[in-house]
Amino acid sequence: MNWKFQSLKKITNQTINIKMNLPGHIEEFSQRSIFCFSNLLLAAILCFIEVKEIVKIFQAPATGIKFLQFAPGEYFFVSLKIATFAGILLVSPIIFIQIFLYLIPGLTKYEKNIVIPISFGSYILFLGGLSFSYFLLIPISLNFFIAYGSEVVEPFWSFEQYFDFIIILIFLNSLTFQVPSAQIILGLLGIVSGKKMLSYWKYIVIVCTFIAAIITPSTDPITQLLVALTLLMLYLIGSGCVIILTNVDMKTS
Repeated sequence: MNWKFQSLKKITNQTINIKMNLPGHIEEFSQRSIFCFSNLLLAAILCFIEVKEIVKIFQAPATGIKFLQFAPGEYFFVSLKIATFAGILLVSPIIFIQIFLYLIPGLTKYEKNIVIPISFGSYILFLGGLSFSYFLLIPISLNFFIAYGSEVVEPFWSFEQYFDFIIILIFLNSLTFQVPSAQIILGLLGIVSGKKMLSYWKYIVIVCTFIAAIITPSTDPITQLLVALTLLMLYLIGSGCVIILTNVDMKTS
């Protein structure tokens, strides 16, 4: 009966501490959210002031293309969209750090050893997907669209549709680059082992080819093959990391 009473008392004290700390957590969350939003708003305003230079950066891959404005105010509203998107990219490290500062105190040492490396790796993969999209995938896709039918039609593109195309392509590729992070989480949770992941390689080839066909805007096989091989490489790297991490965890335990 004594151990039951002590256990009940311990649970009660924990519940009281949680209730006492809840207003503090809410206040901290509000302050960090306001801080992130303020930085995002400031970055978006600064980007809007220099939006012409940012537009040139986004237009750079579309060499030889003349952009048209098909509706009143189209350039203005697209400029707001571009400034917001650029502001998010600039402020993303600050948002990332603020999320970490909020979550880290509540994690155990073991959870910190898992969450911190995965989170930083995930952010690096996000930047890798961003660079891959802008410097490789977008130029290849645009060159295909420019070359295709260039002898028949004059390449005049809608300003808004072009930037919607660029933003969606960057977002989708940055998202697909998170595959290794998802694999490591599944592996450390014991849902799927690294060896099991590698055994599925035949099915993964098909899945990567299918995903590449969806996220690749051009229909040329070279671009789709490049994206499929990149996704397959990311999957194999993720599987290898899971095998290494699980072996290290078993040795340390």
